[in-house]
Formats: sequence, C-alpha cells, structure tokens
Amino acid sequence: MNSVLISATHKSSGKTTVTLGLSAALARRGAHVQTFKKGPDYIDPMWLSRASGHACRNLDFQFMTADQIACEFVTYGKDADLAIVEGNKGLFDGVDLEGSDSNAALGALLGTPIVLVIDTRGITRGIAPLVKGYCDFAEDIRIAGVILNQVGGPRHEGKMRAAIERYTDIPVIGAISRHPEMEIVERHLGLIPANESDHVDQKIETIADIIEDGVDLGIFGALACTTRTSNSIHSSPSIRPNRIADIRIAIARDEAFGFYYPGDLEALENAGAELVTLDTLRDPHLPDVDGLFIGGGFPETQVAGLGANSTLRADIKTSLEGGLPAYAECAGLMYLSRSLTWNGDTFDMVGFIPGDAVMHEKPVGRGYVELIETRDAPWPFGHPDGSRTPAHEFHYASLENLPDNLTCAYKVIRGTGLDGQRDGIVLCNTLAGFAHHRNIGADGWARRFVEFVRQTKHSQNRNAARAIS
Repeated sequence: MNSVLISATHKSSGKTTVTLGLSAALARRGAHVQTFKKGPDYIDPMWLSRASGHACRNLDFQFMTADQIACEFVTYGKDADLAIVEGNKGLFDGVDLEGSDSNAALGALLGTPIVLVIDTRGITRGIAPLVKGYCDFAEDIRIAGVILNQVGGPRHEGKMRAAIERYTDIPVIGAISRHPEMEIVERHLGLIPANESDHVDQKIETIADIIEDGVDLGIFGALACTTRTSNSIHSSPSIRPNRIADIRIAIARDEAFGFYYPGDLEALENAGAELVTLDTLRDPHLPDVDGLFIGGGFPETQVAGLGANSTLRADIKTSLEGGLPAYAECAGLMYLSRSLTWNGDTFDMVGFIPGDAVMHEKPVGRGYVELIETRDAPWPFGHPDGSRTPAHEFHYASLENLPDNLTCAYKVIRGTGLDGQRDGIVLCNTLAGFAHHRNIGADGWARRFVEFVRQTKHSQNRNAARAIS
C-alpha cells in the first residue's frame, strides 16, 4: 500500500484543508484516493469523502483494537492508488500520557510516513528546532516531510526553508500562503458539514487548486511509496449482505441530519435492511417502512424548516406511538422532543420524547463516554451485566423538563448523556439518546437493531392476522 498520515504540531493548523486539497487534486488527476480520519469525527470525513469520491473511514483507538484499526486500513486502502490518513489534534496529542492513542501511535501501527503541517504564523528560524524536536521525540515514527502553512510571503518562506535545510534532513514538500478563500466556515464542533453547504464542490476545487500550486504532488506521492505496513496485517473479507433485505428502515439524510459512519450503514444492510432516505425538511409523510433511524447533525440550523414540516412530524409521532421501532442519536433525540430552542427562538418538533431541547453557547457533553446497558434496553447486547460500551458525544444541547419516571437504556459511567447519570430514553419501541455508537466489536448495535425491527414486524403481523381471524 501507498499511504501517508497527515498530522500537525497542534490543533487548527490547517491539516484538514490541506488533506482535503491533496485528496481532491490527486483524485482529479485520476488517482483512486482512499481517505481515513483518526478519531470520532463525522464532519471532516464528509468533506474528505466528497473530495476523494470514496467514503472516508474512521480509525479510533477508543473504539477499535490495534488489529481492528490495521484491518480496516488495509481492507479499504489496499485497492487504492493512495491512502491518506488525516490525524486529529497534534501529532503527539491524545488521552494517554504515554501516547498510545496519539497520531504518532497510529502512524507507527500502520507503518505510514508522516507529513507534518505547520502553521507558520509568527515563526521563522525557530521552525528548525520545532521540526527537529518532533522528529527526535519518538523513535518508532517517520516524519518524511513538512508542509508550511499560512506562509507570510516569499521572504518568510525562504527563511524557513533555509533553517529547515540547515538543521534537519526533512524535506519541505510544500508552502501554502494565506488564502482566505481556503477557509471553510466553522461552527460548534468544527467545519460546516458538507451536507449543508450549497457550494461544496466549488470550495473543494478552489482548495485543490491552491494545494496543487503550493505542494509538490510528485514528492508527496513518492513519500507515500515508502509505506512499511506490516505483512502480518490482513484485510477483512469483502463486505456483502449475508441475507436478502426483508425489512425497510427510513434514515434521515438532509441538511439537518447527516452524521453516519459508513460501516454502520453497511452493517445495517448486511443484516438485511433496505435503507430508505428520508428528507425531514421536504418529505410530507413517512414512507412505508418497518423502522426509523435518525442520526446526528445540526437540527438547530434547520429548525424553522423542521418545524414547518408539520405533516411529517405528525406522521412520525403517530408511527412511534404506534410501536414503529426507532433509533435516534443526539440530533435525532432533539428532533423527536417537544421543542427546540436556539438563539431565543423556539420551534415545535415531533413531540414524541417528553422533553424540550435547548441549545447552549458552550458544550454540554463532549468527548468519549462509557456506558453500561440496563435491563430496559430494547435490543439488549446479550453479554454479562456490567460490561462497558464505548461511545462518544458532541452536543451543545440539553434536554429539559423531563419527567422523573424516565426509562433509560444506559447508565453513564463516563460522560454526560442526559444528566450525567443516564442516557438512551426508552419509549414504546424507540431508543433515543445523546451518545453516538459505532458498530464495532462488542457493540454491534446495527445487527441488534435490525433484528429488533424484524422481530417487531413479525410480531405485529401475527397480531394483525389474529385480529382478522
């Protein structure tokens, strides 16, 4: 495999736009580029998927074992001309003091050369000890090149190149000057999602043009050829549905909802579900389905449109009250609540969950969480009580005015959830919470949800047959 891990010295150094531009520039030259994103992120992968033309995959030490990460990397990168991994935060940053979950650890695991993106504002000769220090800090990684970002001009660039060449043997493979047109507007959690922007492709083309002008793509490609992925890493068998689809699940995908892991959607289909796209802003009615999945997103930015679509909201409420199985994560939970308040304005939502979603200026819950499933979970794990499930949450919203007698599927061990103690409201056949799950390892939520939908459908059909007879 040919691969590169793009990291940075610190957060907000511009590595996402650089990775985005590189992926798009190489893809439009005809290369098959497979992108990966380290960590629990939906937004950057949406942009990277659009730029490369292939679904970006997440690699996450908190959810996956080292073997699972390596297997995912090889499975989806082996047929590509180039696999590009975008790190998160800085090269050596992570939860573990020893760095076992850092970008550097990922690079060492995968054997990928690392390209370091450096925000050069306010630095000249000092860039040399910075680069040298990063190269010398860990012995099991290989920083193969640097890209200078936010360069002030030719004189600024010349001083930095001279310092790096004088004191290190690391090549400078590119220099990007300050281009306001490269900026992608940010919101609470990072970039504006690609599903909300009206000019995604145009923005990507602009960024690709700038990156192609400032980075030597030939040298970049040559670095990728030096990947040292271990021969002991094997790919997974081809993912193919193991049964014919016998249930239909509506999935909300529009400007309000778009946070889904590709592997989770594939797992739903693999378990026998046909996924039917639902546009919560424009579809007047819920389609004929056996289940409903509403993932994360930014419903607050589309709150007027969501509130205006009263016929769909009424359809969903009636269906859920009638026992339609549903799973809602974060934004989905907010949509199913009575109302959503943002910037002082309140709009009616579905009204199924007995609470009111309120947006705040600062995060309410953010980061990795650990949950223990209760006996009230509608589609249980089936593993011993007390097993912890990893998940993550990113929400500026709280759910207020909840009744005291809530039934919840999870006890929160680490994180916030609904109130620091509980998450996953269980009502009728619906599970709705703030935590985002991944269909990896012991969790396997997709298969369990599909089976629950299937069992519910069969049970309802039997009851209907009895009523007729």
